[in-house]
Amino acid sequence: MKSNYKPLFESFSLNSGVELKNRVVMAPMTHFSSNEDGTVSESELSYYSRRSGGVGLVITACIYVSPNGKGFAGEFAGDSDEMIPSLRSLASTIKEKGSKAVLQIFHGGRECPPSLVPGEDVVSASAVASEQNATVVPRALRDEEIVEIIRHFGETTRRAIAAGFDGVEIHGANGYLLQQFFSSHSNTREDRWGGSIENRLRFPLAVVDEVKRVVAEHAKAPFIVGYRFSPEEATTPGITMEDTFKLVDELAGKELDYLHVSLMDFWSLPRRGADETKARVEWIQERVGHLVPIIGVGSIHTPDDAVKALDTGIPLVAIGRELIVEPDWVEKVAEGREAEIKTTLSRADQDRLVVPTPLWQAIVHTPGWFPLGD
Repeated sequence: MKSNYKPLFESFSLNSGVELKNRVVMAPMTHFSSNEDGTVSESELSYYSRRSGGVGLVITACIYVSPNGKGFAGEFAGDSDEMIPSLRSLASTIKEKGSKAVLQIFHGGRECPPSLVPGEDVVSASAVASEQNATVVPRALRDEEIVEIIRHFGETTRRAIAAGFDGVEIHGANGYLLQQFFSSHSNTREDRWGGSIENRLRFPLAVVDEVKRVVAEHAKAPFIVGYRFSPEEATTPGITMEDTFKLVDELAGKELDYLHVSLMDFWSLPRRGADETKARVEWIQERVGHLVPIIGVGSIHTPDDAVKALDTGIPLVAIGRELIVEPDWVEKVAEGREAEIKTTLSRADQDRLVVPTPLWQAIVHTPGWFPLGD
């Protein structure tokens, strides 16, 4: 291994006491490939097995906590105890290779396709359609329904503990339900769940509190709780960096194991609420990195990219698309074979890379998502 890559292989202790063997994380990525009953498919187990072992931590694709929170066809389910055996097989597959296993828990809110939720009853903070799903106007959740969804996040956390996961990541990013409550674009409520930024923060913070309560009650060993968020929205009104500073200030006081900043490009600059002298993730690291570990992600392909990211002061880097392109990324860096790392896909690579067919079809038919060769 080249000496300048050694920082990637230093161990790291999270706030809960869980120790990661290195600084590289597998980022969560939806793969549309679960069985129709919501259980984890064999192709998904093979996919995770192929990519576990090198990284210190694997964060799975998102799992829905409520029946009306299913955001994708082929998404695995966490809304009933019947799913625990299936989830146990996923946790075991990851952990037996030597990586820590974290289950990402999620509710899609207004981004759920109507065909995937009971009665086509799509819900959100308010009756405001999304930019991506403009033809579907969601129904605003009632107070008691909000409280029930908070409980569902806790119940899915209990199932993750029972299944043997090392932790959960609360998905508050990418425009899904927690972000819908936080955003002034999607949340126009006038009750305790909306209006002021303090009220718009109430739902995501209540989810964090419920997850932490369940962990304290049920986990018999150190258990990771992380939170993923998107730092800005393109819409006006919408989330700005100024809003995000208030979010991370609150989250930093919750004794979380990490905050995961969801970005397509690690080095992307702020739109609003902070100047462009630093990348968004650098602003967040400066704000709360001394209180809670930050995971950075976005277009990190080479070990030089990863080391440059660590040089900002963040302790952990997540790799998503690149681990699909190069499942042996960590091993090749460790063995001094970084020149062999692939950063583009061939359309003939599916079987070699052990990628489920629905995910592979999404990759090759979504222009610009992955670097595709012939």
